[in-house]
This record gives sequence, structure tokens and C-alpha cells, in this order.
Amino acid sequence: QVQLVESGGGLVEPGGSLTLSCEAGQRITDIYGMGWYRQVPGKQRVLVAVDGTDGTKYGDSYDWRFSIWRNRRLNAVYLKIEHLKPEDTAVYYCYVDARQFVTEPRTDYFGQGIQVTVSR
Repeated sequence: QVQLVESGGGLVEPGGSLTLSCEAGQRITDIYGMGWYRQVPGKQRVLVAVDGTDGTKYGDSYDWRFSIWRNRRLNAVYLKIEHLKPEDTAVYYCYVDARQFVTEPRTDYFGQGIQVTVSR
């Protein structure tokens, strides 16, 4: 079971910025993609962006204010959001598409989620 450790969320004023970090601490045989999803109460979890072997996939919420990048040596992914808006308020989930061991199937994993609240 891949464990993902997320950090960097919290309460931010509109117009501010933050960077979410996620690291898979354990050794993983193959990572096909890492990225972020988000969810607001009463709605489904939706894609923000995933940086994968076949390129980066973006959700509808990803715009010029967002930046995603990875540190492949650390098995980590980051998401910076600038000029935050109240509508960015959500629980953000780290995501990895990986095969942890050679004997295991390729699987999607999500972190526990981290709250981002944009408010005065």
C-alpha cells in the first residue's frame, strides 16, 4: 500500500498563494503519474492535474494560477496556486498511479487529503 504524505494546506486570504507538497516515502517500482485532485462538500472529487509518463493532464479548474511539478528522485509532487480565490476552497488529494512492487498490479492511490480554505 503506497502511503502519501501531504502538506502545505491551511487558511489563506484571497489573493494569496500556497504550495501543496506530497511525497511517497517508500520505494516504488514504477510511477506512471503523480498529481492532485480536489473535492468540495457535496460534489465528486475532480482532477486538478496529473503529471504522467504520457504528459500532463489538466482538469477544468487548472488555469494560469496553478503550477504542478515533480521531483522524481523524491517521489514527490507539488502544486502551487497563486492569486487564490474563495472557489479554490476544497480538500486537495494527492494522487499517484503506480506499481509499488513488480508482483503487484498498477494501482491508483490517493492521500488522506488536505484542506485549503480561501477566506478573509
